[in-house]
Amino acid sequence: MSDWIYSDTVKEHFTNPRNVLMGDESLLSETSDFVPNARGQTGNIKCGDQMLMLLKIKDDVITDVRWKTYGCASAIASTSMLSEVIKGMKIEDAYKIKPEDLVAKLGGLPSFKIHCSVLGDKALRAAIDDYLEKTGRKGMLKEETSVICHCLGITDKDIENAFQNGVRNWEQLQQATKIGTVCGSCKEKAVELLHGLDHIYSV
Repeated sequence: MSDWIYSDTVKEHFTNPRNVLMGDESLLSETSDFVPNARGQTGNIKCGDQMLMLLKIKDDVITDVRWKTYGCASAIASTSMLSEVIKGMKIEDAYKIKPEDLVAKLGGLPSFKIHCSVLGDKALRAAIDDYLEKTGRKGMLKEETSVICHCLGITDKDIENAFQNGVRNWEQLQQATKIGTVCGSCKEKAVELLHGLDHIYSV
């Protein structure tokens, strides 16, 4: 493809994604090779991006993973990379993985596609939260956050991370996180938060 704008690593993970959930989630049973005990889902099908993450965890270590997305090449490649990275990882370490870690491992992504890489790690944290709740440790790793965009589950922490990565206005924030692409009612609160962060971090 002469107009391919991604790295060879992205191309490899897009054309040959690892650990994809084949078939429907409901078809998994006790007789399957993969029986998950943690489930996380994020995104919104209305804007074209949704991610399902299923984990198999034993003694707080991720032993296997399956995922499915309706996202683009960047979402598929970044989640494929994520699924390989987290195998054998303790849940507390996996919980700290950030989109920029995956982007670096992929050899970079176009700036207008960075937001697609956030789906996988958000779904991963949701799955770990699910596991912790099932094992009587609800909220053990979860940071205190406030949801700003309810359609996509984008929190004040997500916006702060985006700010620390160079985002300074609404348009850049949309590009980085896809915030406000469903109903848009979060714009005023998000812009207000950006202004506040500018005062906090500006020298």
